[in-house]
Amino acid sequence: MADKAELIQPDRGQEAIPIHLVNKDGFPDWVKTLSGGQRAALNAQKFDGSGYQVGIVPDGDSWFAVSGVANPEDLSSWCMAKLAEALPEGAYRRAKGEPGPALHGWQTAQYQFSRYKKPEKPVGARVLLTKDVKSIDAAIAEAKATCLVRDLVNTPAEDMGPAALEEQCEKLARTHGGQLSVTRGDQLEQDYPMIHAVGRAATRHHAPRLMHLTWGKETDPVLSIVGKGVCFDSGGLDVKSSSGMLLMKKDMGGAAHAIALAGLVMSAKLPVRLHLLVPAVENAISGNSFRPGDVLKSRKGLTVEIGNTDAEGRLILGDALTRASEEKPELIIDFATLTGAARVALGPEFPALMTRRDETAAALIEAGKANDDEPWRLPLPDVYAEWLNSDIADTNNAHPNAFAGASVAGLFLDKFVGDGIDWAHFDTFAWRPASKPGRPKGGDAYGLRAAWHMLQKRFKPA
Repeated sequence: MADKAELIQPDRGQEAIPIHLVNKDGFPDWVKTLSGGQRAALNAQKFDGSGYQVGIVPDGDSWFAVSGVANPEDLSSWCMAKLAEALPEGAYRRAKGEPGPALHGWQTAQYQFSRYKKPEKPVGARVLLTKDVKSIDAAIAEAKATCLVRDLVNTPAEDMGPAALEEQCEKLARTHGGQLSVTRGDQLEQDYPMIHAVGRAATRHHAPRLMHLTWGKETDPVLSIVGKGVCFDSGGLDVKSSSGMLLMKKDMGGAAHAIALAGLVMSAKLPVRLHLLVPAVENAISGNSFRPGDVLKSRKGLTVEIGNTDAEGRLILGDALTRASEEKPELIIDFATLTGAARVALGPEFPALMTRRDETAAALIEAGKANDDEPWRLPLPDVYAEWLNSDIADTNNAHPNAFAGASVAGLFLDKFVGDGIDWAHFDTFAWRPASKPGRPKGGDAYGLRAAWHMLQKRFKPA
């Protein structure tokens, strides 16, 4: 796609095609302001103001566009996304008013993943003008972060293994002046034994590692962001079916979200001491795979009986959350494509959110609703904690029944977060199974904007 910085530009009165936004209720009155020929043109296109409709109206030697929205006075992120997909290359401006939040969907609608297949009919940039110049940089940053998540998740595992995630962290550190340390090999086995155990069956550039990026003043409050980086999940010895494996390139979607969010934090220079932790593994199958029934040591010192090798994401997160807790952070946020149970409960559209504190959940939900990225809170009920009991270890990594899978996974993670630390866990799908305006099928960010807007409010820049 075109550089997202080109897709939104300041409106200085330059030549541009007008865009009118109407809804179905207001369309009959609005259309009366048009000429007979213009009304006939819209009638021929069967335009009636319904949502996401796009009409082209002749206007002398030129033309203008019209699109149906739910409420022209209260736009969402996606109100102008269909226009950005359907209109030809050129510059556009809203005829009355500013695009506001629709700047986001205008950009994300023009996303294309073209690493392996070039578009059959390339289309140049559709540029949207706005007089709200102060909003441009923030809108571009959010769209870039969203598209980064899409790029990382859409890339197949052979090209997006642990080494490739390490390269992404290196790029982030170079861009923003952060410091990156990478733990691998014997040191990983000693310091992060669960990360090592999950990933040890993979070899060469898919070997397991932990990336730890730090940034910001040491005197500022500590913010830890953790992302599950299972670059491919075969299920291990509890092997998945072929259909269950088909989308497992996306199992590093939590890491993609964490990397993108860390980039937003550093770009905006939030006054925090940032710790980004990305445990990266491939859950492969070989002679040295970890097994059902094994007991693993953890960085925290807890022993973990393996009830299911396909519940591996929580294991690598356990070691990473322990390390994050050692910094005594004011807040930990983790992202993970953790459980199918969350998708059964909420579908692909809503990321499951679990928190220790009600006020943190409320802030994230409020930020998500305001930015068309609403999470849905699930509980961390103590009554289910006993389902993780083990006869031979401190805990099991999987429970023996089919109930409350997302919450029980959250309870497992809670064991590895330090006492009293404010913690939010996103169980996100990271994949869009069907296209919507501004949101093409494939990898996608869920919960990213909710977390970002909450952090901006909580850690206000100086």
